[in-house]
Amino acid sequence: MLFRSTAESALPVIAASMPELMTEALPETDTGSISTRAFDYGLLQKLVDGKTLLAIGPGLSQHPDTVAFVRRIVQESGKDTQLPLVIDADALNALAGATELLDGRERVIVITPHPGEMARLAGVSTSDVQSRRVETARAMAMGHHIYVVLKGHGTLIAEPGGQVFVSATGNPGMATGGMGDSLTGITAAFLAQFAGRPPAQVISAAVYLHGLAGDLAAAELGQIPVTASDIMRFFPQALRRIAA
Repeated sequence: MLFRSTAESALPVIAASMPELMTEALPETDTGSISTRAFDYGLLQKLVDGKTLLAIGPGLSQHPDTVAFVRRIVQESGKDTQLPLVIDADALNALAGATELLDGRERVIVITPHPGEMARLAGVSTSDVQSRRVETARAMAMGHHIYVVLKGHGTLIAEPGGQVFVSATGNPGMATGGMGDSLTGITAAFLAQFAGRPPAQVISAAVYLHGLAGDLAAAELGQIPVTASDIMRFFPQALRRIAA
């Protein structure tokens, strides 16, 4: 079962567009982002209990109260259940300056930054990240015992032990809004479905298939018009190709 929690004002749109989702509205800030009031009365804990994995980040915003929400849920979700985490987008921005919360020694944590988000986490410039992609991803993975998916040309998957894999799929047409969000969803879905398998293998498969779906979309449509929605449209074809 796929469960989606979001700010109250956004829930009708999400529920209407994706009827297969179980949804829950969370209290929001004055700008419409999720508020720390989501923790009141144990509401969020009830939502997290019994879940296989938590993915957080896309569309959150950087409102101060939402930043506090992200930091608290990352910390509290690891206290008792060691719930696996996939962290992307504004959740990564919220953890800039608080990377001590990225502690994967007791649970699987995956971060999926683009170079700018990685630069903020590592406290360096984006050009530094791009000039030392392998070294930066490896240092973050080993230093925090986490899995790092550094997006970009030749997306990297770095594991806590120091190995770094390079994806052979993907194309420049995928450098569009929402593309990373689709990777977050695919990675989370794979980790939930294949719990017990080596995480590096599962994450690498998700990254590879995400890129392959983008390549199939570009082959039919051309690179310029490819959107994140096309990834979902071509993903079944990518799966069939691998299965064959």
